[in-house]
Amino acid sequence: MRACGAKMIGGLAMLALAGCSVNLQTATQPSEIGERRLTVGTVQREIHKGMAAVAVAEALGAPNIVTTDEQGREVWIYDRIATERVYLDESGYVGLVLVGYARQGGAATLSQRTLTVIVKFDGEKRVREYAYHASRF
Repeated sequence: MRACGAKMIGGLAMLALAGCSVNLQTATQPSEIGERRLTVGTVQREIHKGMAAVAVAEALGAPNIVTTDEQGREVWIYDRIATERVYLDESGYVGLVLVGYARQGGAATLSQRTLTVIVKFDGEKRVREYAYHASRF
């Protein structure tokens, strides 16, 4: 019985050590499946006045909001938020792995980026005007 207990303690110690490491971990929110990453550069490079709505959809993907103005012309709004979380865990300690508890040691930083693009179409579904706003905080 004593040998069995020693093996069990040894096995638990190995599991605990397997959970220990020094790491740098970056977690970002995934974009919606099937959509390209929308950036200011993409908007500046791809979108221009007179462009057909179909070409805008090919360049930027599906908008978050589709609405109409007072004259019944379509307005597409793309609103994206990206969150980046970086953990710097110098101790690498992950506690009580067996019961699902994990302690985060070290430093963590969080930043967010936003991009809003508004595309206004004329009566023939061609870009009449567009604007964008990007921020990082």
